[in-house]
Amino acid sequence: MSRVSGTFEELSSVYSPDHADIYDAIHSARGRDWATEAEEIIQLIRTRLPEAQSLLDIACGTGAHLERFRTEYAKVAGLELSDAMREIAIRRVPEVPIHTGDIRDFDLGEPFDVVTCLCFTAAYMRTVDELRRVTRNMARHLAPGGVAVIEPWWFPDKFIDGFVTGAVAHHGERVISRLSHSVLEGRTSRMTVRYTVAEPAGIRDFTEFEILSLFTEDEYTAALEDAGIRAEYLPGGPNGRGLFVGTRN
Repeated sequence: MSRVSGTFEELSSVYSPDHADIYDAIHSARGRDWATEAEEIIQLIRTRLPEAQSLLDIACGTGAHLERFRTEYAKVAGLELSDAMREIAIRRVPEVPIHTGDIRDFDLGEPFDVVTCLCFTAAYMRTVDELRRVTRNMARHLAPGGVAVIEPWWFPDKFIDGFVTGAVAHHGERVISRLSHSVLEGRTSRMTVRYTVAEPAGIRDFTEFEILSLFTEDEYTAALEDAGIRAEYLPGGPNGRGLFVGTRN
């Protein structure tokens, strides 16, 4: 039987220890290549601020992008709300400071040349006002002329109601499966994700939920501009949903 704990809203806010434990393995099986993704971001930054020496990755997850970022910039830091994800990031890149914090209100007290918010984390914000809190906080942590990068979730006209997908990962002695079903609900997508993990100790199942806002391109752009970041939307990007790249005025 699948295990579900907490409400839909609670489970959609922070990655659980179960999810964090298999995150890298299952998403690698789905085709994610964090080093290649980070390299694409670095190339975009070079075209806008070739002299960049510092980078902050907010909602850094397990620190997979930071592995590449740390080899490019003299000062690199991460921020992560999930304890389980942050612990993995600390083990992965022990020389990189991984701060605890919410992307809406964290305060590290220092500026960076680059601030990134990848893996569509900004779409976990429930309202445009919350999205603006994120972009303003990014701007507060950017040095003048610094570069901000946001990877969005799907725009409303691109989301497929009822979309289903699945993946299986063979990782060491474990086999992990992931099945997901996404539905449209107002201005959000609600995704149910079921995992099965087979390992020497037995088989376990758990279900998680993700609520993601379907902000428009104009809403992302306006939120960045409201924060004093002159931005443009670049289609494509590491995962097909494009990137917003901007420079602090």
